[in-house]
This record gives sequence, structure tokens and C-alpha cells, in this order.
Amino acid sequence: MSAMPRTYLDNAATSWPKPPGVLAAMDRYHRELGVAAGRGATRAASEVDAVIARCRMRAANLLGAESSERIIFTFNGTDSLNVALHGVLKAGDHVIASTLEHNSVLRPLSELRQRIGIETTLIAPESNGRVEPTKFRVALRPNTRLIALLHASNVTGIVQPIEEVGTIAKEAGALMLVDAAQTAGHRPINVSDLPLDLLVCPGHKGFLGPLGTGLLYLRPGVEQHVASFRQGGTGSVSEDERQPEQLPDKYESGNHNVPGLFGLEAALSWVQEKQVETIQRHEQLLRQALLDQLSGLSNVTLFGGDVADEQTVGVVSLTLDGFDPQDLAAILDADFDIQTRAGLHCAPGVHRSLGTLASGGTLRISVGASTMLVEVSHFVESLRQIAGA
Repeated sequence: MSAMPRTYLDNAATSWPKPPGVLAAMDRYHRELGVAAGRGATRAASEVDAVIARCRMRAANLLGAESSERIIFTFNGTDSLNVALHGVLKAGDHVIASTLEHNSVLRPLSELRQRIGIETTLIAPESNGRVEPTKFRVALRPNTRLIALLHASNVTGIVQPIEEVGTIAKEAGALMLVDAAQTAGHRPINVSDLPLDLLVCPGHKGFLGPLGTGLLYLRPGVEQHVASFRQGGTGSVSEDERQPEQLPDKYESGNHNVPGLFGLEAALSWVQEKQVETIQRHEQLLRQALLDQLSGLSNVTLFGGDVADEQTVGVVSLTLDGFDPQDLAAILDADFDIQTRAGLHCAPGVHRSLGTLASGGTLRISVGASTMLVEVSHFVESLRQIAGA
């Protein structure tokens, strides 16, 4: 049994622990306010609306958005991707994506292919784990409507060339969608300087907010090409039976997850104070320490390279000879109080390219803003004990 306190190394799934102000903000909402957003003129309702507006502004600032109304609140990254994909694509459209994508992209594309007849082309990565941008150019068709590419793999941590691919999309007149689930809050992003049209991310990973929060950014003018995924009450122009066209109301029907957004606002405030550049350096140091310490274990196979630089985030996958990844994760949890993630990580295409699909995937270790070096060392020493090294 471990003498160490709980060691959490699954930040690629969701961040933990949350900044101290997150729980306090959510608790205060429930205990003192408790009203819906945009649905009243009471003092409590005005305060709720002010916190949500502040949350939207903080997100816009962190992402470099042109204005806060370009930030749409959703319920998670998957929801954001569905809003984008179902809103943009029509029958006969062609989409280019990569085999590295999360199922939150692959499954909507599969559904749309079967339901309305879109066409898809998936680009496999090179041996270095990155896609080759020129292959996207070769795959272009006259009906290419969208190129979708994740910013960093949730299995290997390798950053993808979104700038080069985005430039190809722009030159072809196609829209560019970026899944920033593993980069938002982990590395600086300035959407105003990037050749992309839509960017999505959850609020509960690198942005350190609670589950049930997500964001969608739309470049100015792109909303004309993205139909509303759901329709309903927005608290605005209620006399009109049609969905409002103004942002963010066009995509925010129904009640917000107000307690979640209170927590997200507090989390974004913490991230702004710490600065994303500082968080990135911290996580790069942790990734390098993890790789350095693992290098002495001959029965460990690493996936995703042996570097920690601008082209990686704090995600590392491995296998240990003689152990199924699920069994290894269970031992780490039960005997050492270390939480990791085992399996295919909702990204079967990555494991197909790594050759780990049939063997149950990999064990994934993912650090975060609050991870400590001693926790990384504790993981490696525990792995060493399990391996009998």
C-alpha cells in the first residue's frame, strides 16, 4: 500500500484538483442565488448574468477571440463538436479529417455519412505521430466543405500542424475546425492569429472548470454557415417563433449550466492569474521528468516520442511487458493510489496506427497544472515495483 496521498495522473480526461475558488463559486451560487440565467430582472438574476458575462469575457481573452459573443457555451467538448459538425455539414459535402481524431469527431461524421450522405477522407499520421499537411491538399475535392483536425493527440500528446492545414483549408475556401481539448489552458492559443474558423474545447480539462461545461469559438462571419443545432428558449426575442440569429443566443437554447459556469469563471480567473505560458512550462518539465525516469525501464514501451517541447503536451502513453493496460491501471490504483487511464481513450485510429488496438490500448499518464514532480516520481517508482525492475 502506498504511503503517498492520492496521485492523480488523468488530467487528459478531466482536471483534478480544481482551483480552490471553483467549488466556492458553485457553492455560493447554489446557497445564495439559485436563479436561471437570462430569465429575470431580479438582483440575483442580474448577478448571475454578470458572472456569466465575465466568464465569457475571460474565455475570449484566453483564446484571443475578437469579442466575447464569439464564445458559445455548450455542455462539454463533445457537445461543441456536434454543434459545429451538424451545423456546418449538408448532404453532399466532403470532409477531411485525420485518423487521430477523438470519437467525438469520428462518430458524428459517421452518423452524418449514413444519415445525409456526406463524404469523408481520413488522413493517417506519419511515423512521427504528426499528419503531413500536403496530404490534406491532395485530398481536397470541389465539394470539400470542412477540414477538421485535433490540436494535440489525447493518446500521444503530439501537437498537430493546425496552422499549415488551416492555411490549406483557407486557400481552398473550406472551413477549418480545430479540436483543442488537449491544448486549451495547456498552451497559449490565439484564434485571431490562426487560420481556423471554429475551435472547440471542454471547460473541465485544461481550463480547470467543472464537468458539464464546454466552449465553441466562431470566427466573425462563420455563424452564417453554421445552422443552430438545437432550438428553443433563449430569453431573447421571445415573440419570434424562429431561433434568434444574434450571437451567442443562436446556439444557446435552454437553461445554462449556471453552477458550472460559476465554477468555470473562477477557474478561468485562476488560469489567467497563473498564465498559460507558465502552466505550459510546468507541464513540459513534468513530461520531461517522466520520460527521463522511464528511460531506465527496459520493459516499458513509450508511444509518442521521447521529447517534451513545443510540439507536445503533458500526455504520455506506454505499455508494460506482461501486463494488460487495464490490469496495470487497476494495480496502480489499488496498491499505490495512483489514478491513470487505460484503454483506447476514445481514439481507435491512434491505436490502430500505434499497433495497440488489438492488445487493449495503452496506459495513459497525463499531468496538469497542479501535478507535482514528486507525483511523477512516485508513479515511476510504483511502475518499477510492479515490473520487478
